[in-house]
Amino acid sequence: MTRPVVVAARRTPIGTAGHAYRDLDAHHLAAPVLRVLAEECAPYGLPVDDVILGNCMGPGGNLARVSALAAGLGEEVPGATVDRQCGSGLAAILQAGQAIRAGEAGLVLAGGVESASTAPARFRRGSDTPYPRAPFAPEGFPDPDMGPAAEALAQARGISRERQDDYARRSHERALATDFTAELVPLHPDPPGDGEPLLSRDQRPRVLRAASLARLPGAFVPGGTVTAGNSSPISDGAAAVAMVPETARAGRPGLALLAGAVVGCDPALPGWGPVPAVRRLLDRTGLGVADLAAVEIVEAFAAQVLAVTDALELDPGQVCTGGGALALGHPWGASGAVAVTRLFSRLVRSGAAPGTLGLATAAVGGGMGIAALFEVV
Repeated sequence: MTRPVVVAARRTPIGTAGHAYRDLDAHHLAAPVLRVLAEECAPYGLPVDDVILGNCMGPGGNLARVSALAAGLGEEVPGATVDRQCGSGLAAILQAGQAIRAGEAGLVLAGGVESASTAPARFRRGSDTPYPRAPFAPEGFPDPDMGPAAEALAQARGISRERQDDYARRSHERALATDFTAELVPLHPDPPGDGEPLLSRDQRPRVLRAASLARLPGAFVPGGTVTAGNSSPISDGAAAVAMVPETARAGRPGLALLAGAVVGCDPALPGWGPVPAVRRLLDRTGLGVADLAAVEIVEAFAAQVLAVTDALELDPGQVCTGGGALALGHPWGASGAVAVTRLFSRLVRSGAAPGTLGLATAAVGGGMGIAALFEVV
């Protein structure tokens, strides 16, 4: 078996739902990213064997195949769409890695996309009222929305309002101080289009002041600690990576996928999912958190990130050093792939030494966690 290696990683600037990308369907977000990745990988001389994309709330059908065709990759390039909710983009990358490791694929483009702005309203037959989301769990199990679940996790793990606000403020501060240019694929009004892009940078990051954050009321529970200020915004965006067998990378630097893990946890506390996922991953590889140079956690809520970092005893200086979803935005199906793209920038683009380890992880609605471990090669 050969190790799969991420040799390129790109994403769109992330837009707040209903704003810059409000008129772009999901495949219009994904196609430009896929097109750029295919162009960057042309020197490898490998055909694109598959496109695997995560998506949660899109139009249905095989969005990855639609995106591949829209990207001009050719009729012979297939596609598969994955739904593991907020872990979808990372699940797609793990699936691509499995195909490469098994020797069944060469070059695979994998990631995720979400257009909350154009997600269809869903109706049950005979009803004229749309329902907000599909269930995360069946009757007889807890099925909270993610906001109230984050509030419950904050209470269960003793995460204070002050810590949540401070973490959110720091996420924005870090994002504002980071140059993301090398990983961005700007989008145009009529892709691929000409003229000024809709966004040249992520739309959300801004200066947050402690006093302003402190005035915000609980967003999901009266008197609660989880607020609009320490929660990620609903967002639009896409991210993807190009993966090849290690034997095909021709000496170019990249991120080798060492291992992945997906676990279930209490559906009432889905934000806890990264804890058992990361523990299983580290147990399988014989590593500890001290071995990790860089960690990217999908920052759905500050309370969730703090619960995870506390439990795993992660060094805050390692986690989301360029800001995370609290600042950049949370395009659900894409966020796991955004995390890997950020790892690629933090480790490969920055010239980290071979052998340096990075981790990406996300909590998943319904009570799951997903994690992936990478090594610089």
